[in-house]
Amino acid sequence: MSAFPPKADIQVSRTPVSFFTKLLDLLILCFHKRGMSKIEPSPRWLRPVVEYGPLAAFIIAFYIADLFIATASIMAASILAVILSYAVERRIPMMPLITAGTIGIFGGLTLWLQDETFIKMKPTIIQLFIAAILIGGLKINRLILKSLLKSGLHMTDEGWRVLTVRFALFFFLSALINEVVWRTQSTELWINFKVFGLTGLTIIFIITQLPMMKRFALEDNGENNN
Repeated sequence: MSAFPPKADIQVSRTPVSFFTKLLDLLILCFHKRGMSKIEPSPRWLRPVVEYGPLAAFIIAFYIADLFIATASIMAASILAVILSYAVERRIPMMPLITAGTIGIFGGLTLWLQDETFIKMKPTIIQLFIAAILIGGLKINRLILKSLLKSGLHMTDEGWRVLTVRFALFFFLSALINEVVWRTQSTELWINFKVFGLTGLTIIFIITQLPMMKRFALEDNGENNN
């Protein structure tokens, strides 16, 4: 007899769509497990420190020294942010971890090759990646944004689809703007745009979505909307 199992018993995902579906399901499962686990509420200071601490280190180091020192600073600060979040919450936060990994790659290339192009392209890559994940999720009927924000925002699935499309378009537009700015403007202007401009655009975008979110809001806090 053959040492190998019958072909019928071997189940292999042969299509990119199947692989992508399983990947998204894994990401959703991670967030759902996080939401189901009994953990103490995070301190209010933690999220601002983790999200904006590395940016603060970046811009301060740039004005004190130069872009390469600033790049090394944001790399170190991003790692420290992940460590701090784990020390306080006893879990590894996904988004700060992804950000730290991306900064590590593009920042490392910037320092190794002494070429500031890589760190300037980093926001573009992240924005395009997020947009692609959101649109890809819609294509296979996965509401990624709902899985991420469901605990704090309750809407119908139609509302989540509309918001997902708008967020994806916003991220695509942000990537385009970043490319235009760093390719046509000075490094100092690009840094101010990265730290203050993108943050301001994000806040404005979210504010403009409030009427739509209110229109699709669920009065029962989403208990009947799976």
